[in-house]
Amino acid sequence: MRRFITFGICLFLITSITATAGGYQVRLQGQKQTGIGLIGSPFSYDASSIFYNPGSLSFLQNKYNFTLGASGILSNHIFRMKNTDYEERTDNPLSTPFGIYGSGKITDKISIGVGAYTPYGSSAKWPEEWAGRYLVQDISLMAVFIQPTVSYQITDKIGIGAGFIYATGNVKLNRAIPGVNNAIAELDGNTSSIGFNVGMYFKPNEKLSFGVNYRSKIIMEVEEGDATFRDVPTALQTSIPADNTFGAELPLPANLDFGLAYAFNDKLTLAAEVNWVMWNIYDSLKFTFTKNPEGLNSSNPRLYEDSWITRIGAEYKLNEKFTFRGGIYYDPSPTNKDYFTPETVSLNTLAFTLGMTYSPVPRLDIDLSYLQLHGLEADKQYEPGGFAGTYKTLTMIPGIGLNYSF
Repeated sequence: MRRFITFGICLFLITSITATAGGYQVRLQGQKQTGIGLIGSPFSYDASSIFYNPGSLSFLQNKYNFTLGASGILSNHIFRMKNTDYEERTDNPLSTPFGIYGSGKITDKISIGVGAYTPYGSSAKWPEEWAGRYLVQDISLMAVFIQPTVSYQITDKIGIGAGFIYATGNVKLNRAIPGVNNAIAELDGNTSSIGFNVGMYFKPNEKLSFGVNYRSKIIMEVEEGDATFRDVPTALQTSIPADNTFGAELPLPANLDFGLAYAFNDKLTLAAEVNWVMWNIYDSLKFTFTKNPEGLNSSNPRLYEDSWITRIGAEYKLNEKFTFRGGIYYDPSPTNKDYFTPETVSLNTLAFTLGMTYSPVPRLDIDLSYLQLHGLEADKQYEPGGFAGTYKTLTMIPGIGLNYSF
């Protein structure tokens, strides 16, 4: 019985960390790009090119460029248990991904810059006594990337760029322990790692531009994270020590983006982009404890699949002060239908975007964006726990940013 309980705890904790680290990728690193469908690789809007395509950074017209922005994620997840009338929904706290960038020209052809941004981050808060409390009660994740970057304009038509990424992150979660009344498991881990971002920008004429960008996978390895088990009965404390430490590897997938933009005239530009997100890195995840490793150590299959995201967008410049944007895209879920968990509810998603730039004076932009995500209703199950039901989601993300160049 004790071994069954400890195995169940380990299995559920592994599932939670994996889903949170990989099931929700935040691509909100520039408000102009968000407004046009989160398309970034074929544009040289501002210093946020550090994230979207370092190759276009050297094409910024002014010598210095500073960009900052933040978004507010308002999400709601609904779960209905299979073959019953039971329904539950989250009360998620506000998440606020951000991006801060600065760049400058060393010469007419060479630019350097640095960015700090949050490409991974999510939170979910289910009721404490809900049916899936042994999978998760509440969870939060944030990863912050710091990226120094250099960009070189090979010719007046082609630019290349590369950035080194230092990534740091934190994950926290709480959940009920299966088979142990009123007992709670808490995990809190910090980690850091490195990666890179490279891109190429091609602008053959004033109307047409292409972009290719590759962001590497990053392995976030947690070592000696805090694992606390509260209110465990005395008889089980040998198998489930109240204070423990854990280790795990949290893989963040590589991304390859292909985009193009075409300006029909001085006012109207259309754009399209395809993102290849290499989720297959989530094959399985090993999870180790310092105390009682024989009873707690385990691994869990994830079997994620790569996904292809297709985006289209449009931009209309009304006059020197106002520019409007809109976009749409479809993001298929990478999750395996037999290993779907409610920590991060990742469904096939249809998304719509709107954006506006107001330029009150030359070289100053105030950017507004809005993103709405509809997670399409689907039946899912977590086979090892026998937990099945129907999920759907709605997420609303307003954003604001400032850009100043001189």
